[in-house]
Amino acid sequence: MAIRTQVVVCGGTGCMSSHSKEIKEKFEECIKELGLENEVVVFNSGCFGLCERGPVVVVYPDDTFYAHVKVSDVETICKEHILKGRVVEKLVYSEMTAEEKAKIKVFREMNFYARQERIALRNCGIINPMDIDEYIGRSGYEALGKVLTSMTPQEVIDEILKSGLRGRGGAGFPTGRKWSLVDHSDNGPRYVICNADEGDPGAFMDRAVLEGDPHVVIEAMAIAGYAIGANQGYVYVRAEYPLAVERLNHAIKQAYEYGLLGDDIFGTGFSFNLEARLGAGAFVCGEETALMASIEGERGMPRNKPPFPAVKGLWQRPTIINNVETLANVPQIILRGAEWFNTIGTEKSKGTKVFALGGKINNTGLLEVPMGTTLREVIYDIGGGIPKGKQFKAVQTGGPSGGCLTAAHLDTPIDYDNLAALGSIMGSGGMIVMDEDNCMVDVAKFFLEFTVDESCGKCTPCREGTRRMLEILNKIVDGKGEMKDLTELKDLAEFIKGSSLCGLGQTAPNPVLSTLNNFYDEYVAHVVDKKCPAGVCKNLIKYYVTDKCIGCGKCKRNCPASAITGELKAKHEINTSICIKCGACKTNCPVGAIITK
Repeated sequence: MAIRTQVVVCGGTGCMSSHSKEIKEKFEECIKELGLENEVVVFNSGCFGLCERGPVVVVYPDDTFYAHVKVSDVETICKEHILKGRVVEKLVYSEMTAEEKAKIKVFREMNFYARQERIALRNCGIINPMDIDEYIGRSGYEALGKVLTSMTPQEVIDEILKSGLRGRGGAGFPTGRKWSLVDHSDNGPRYVICNADEGDPGAFMDRAVLEGDPHVVIEAMAIAGYAIGANQGYVYVRAEYPLAVERLNHAIKQAYEYGLLGDDIFGTGFSFNLEARLGAGAFVCGEETALMASIEGERGMPRNKPPFPAVKGLWQRPTIINNVETLANVPQIILRGAEWFNTIGTEKSKGTKVFALGGKINNTGLLEVPMGTTLREVIYDIGGGIPKGKQFKAVQTGGPSGGCLTAAHLDTPIDYDNLAALGSIMGSGGMIVMDEDNCMVDVAKFFLEFTVDESCGKCTPCREGTRRMLEILNKIVDGKGEMKDLTELKDLAEFIKGSSLCGLGQTAPNPVLSTLNNFYDEYVAHVVDKKCPAGVCKNLIKYYVTDKCIGCGKCKRNCPASAITGELKAKHEINTSICIKCGACKTNCPVGAIITK
């Protein structure tokens, strides 16, 4: 009997940590009990993207999107939806607006998905990443077959050049130009490397592609190998991504079994071998020269450029390095043409971009939109806006190397040049949203602490300069700052940007500079008024009980320092000398009687 229904259980890391494996197993058990095992197939896919609603289950061909599914819900879905065709409405994700009651929409009509255009993520949430046949069934490896049988290496490079594809890992260097720079002056070995060392806080774009569609990276690397004359590739992936590593290695094994890797692929005489190399979690190894040093068995530290990797890279041989998302675009460009890709995006930034949307946002998750989509569309139309009716304050793009943008920038079309002009960067695609409760000085300090810890220490401006910047920020949040510190902070940041060896140091000051430029008044409040307007910096705030207090005693019972006194039904007081400023009193007060000053 033919399969009539697919039950796809999200198998991304987020949902797997919330028992999606057990949910899949329960579906298989229930379907077998109902005698439907020959009609219904169940599998774990890659990430669907809407992580806030996980664990996610989608039933095809109905496109029904079940959210926050628990193991205990599976039997109901099986007996009602799978067996009787009746959607279990109480479990379906619904969207509600002020003008209408909760409205159930099919998967592809939901606001989160309807506004997206998926190229890099086209198979994530659709196919079983552990089954090569499902990838092949969605035009997988057709692009490789096309280039090996009907295109010359130069024609492949020209097609990528014409597409306008730019590197999705940070700097946005044109991919085709990078491939065209490879030195063909001798016949020695050349290499292709996939940079999957995704280390930005809050970023999980590359991980999601490797977990949900690993074969697209394998196919793209083989195409790149053909284009530059390389027969060996490496995927450098973080060891902290065990699910991605498992699925990638499984996919590589399947590709060898199908003759899509190894010797004489498609009988064309072209050979390409591929293996995964695990990184130990050093953020600096996201920089290409540090990454190559790590593959060679050396300490991951950057070196001066030029020479660039395309001339002297891995083991001093010509090498191209692209990140996961960049490569995930390549097969579709080859199949559908550079002209098609050029119709998406902006004049200087073609195609789509994947973002990991996090922070103070209703729809936390992974999304892919055309270049030129505005920040407002991403945050409000797709992201669902700010929770609890709070006011939007800032969005950090580009991770610790990026900058913080304000409400004044919400209508900015997202592309490489626009973000750079505002003091931020596209980066790999991290996007962290902040609301009125975030202190921007504290945010700058958070990102700078990260880069200080991750600096390899090779060059003095980064090693010492970022530490001096952090010392100044700590002085400011401790209430000991002076106005001259702000000038010194900016001067130091500019010096570090212009003199550091690699991209880590050159971009490390961006969070500080962007917050100084866009939230200068907040810095002045910390320095002059000795106050943190957001009530975050502990040394600059004190908790007080107002006359709204009803004497319920909840604050007193929840205070870990026993700093609150007061009789039942009488106004309570806080002993500020022993208060540890944990905020438990304010959180637990039912009438909002506790404030900070």
